[in-house]
Amino acid sequence: MRILLTNDDGIQARGLEVLRNIAAELSDDVWVCAPDTEQSAASRGVSLHNPVRLRKHGEKLFSVTGTPTDSVIVAMKDIFKDKKPDLVLSGVNRGQNLAEDVTFSGTVAGALQGMQMGVPSIALSLARGFQGANSLPWETAEAHGAKLIKDLISKGWPEKVVLSVNFPDTSPEGVKGVQITRQGHRDFQMSDVDKRAHPRGGHYYWLTYGAQKSNPPTGTDLRAIYDGYISVTPLHADLTHEDTLMFLKDNLEKR
Repeated sequence: MRILLTNDDGIQARGLEVLRNIAAELSDDVWVCAPDTEQSAASRGVSLHNPVRLRKHGEKLFSVTGTPTDSVIVAMKDIFKDKKPDLVLSGVNRGQNLAEDVTFSGTVAGALQGMQMGVPSIALSLARGFQGANSLPWETAEAHGAKLIKDLISKGWPEKVVLSVNFPDTSPEGVKGVQITRQGHRDFQMSDVDKRAHPRGGHYYWLTYGAQKSNPPTGTDLRAIYDGYISVTPLHADLTHEDTLMFLKDNLEKR
């Protein structure tokens, strides 16, 4: 099985090293194409207005001067132009991608691009800030990642769906199990700005993003992570809201 790895934390990220160890348990044909520098919150950004350069760091190890989406596109169209991979894995992200986060996430974007180009894809993230740990327990993702991916591959999923996996920030032994979840929604606004005075006059802003807990219902990705479970959420790129679609059809098209 040929596997392509990417991420949004950059080619030097610890999470990518963890993902390489996970992938090595699945195959001996593992390739990396990831951003040169951190691209967190890049979402599905594509570098249409700047050239993207490809750099080779070693055998099957590449980076691009762009986003996670750029990385997957360049890999598919150049590195794998003769034989595309069988699986795309994106991550392991330094921090959770839950609820509204998935629309910001470059990690999820890398998986979505793989899916869009016809390859089964999984995004993997490691939560932080919920269980009181002082450091990220990378060993949790590494301990549970390969088996979970094997199980998911054995069951399969639809072509137009990506799987978003979030590991709880607990020890490997502290993981309570796996829950298949839906995307949650927080009951507060995470985004804020820190407005500061510029020494040469005027103001500038740092955009901030909180990490406090909400009160989500059972069955959501948020609740699973809060409770110490691995969350697996099937996502797709179709953002159509079906109820509103039918309401507008009934009330506008039939006039």
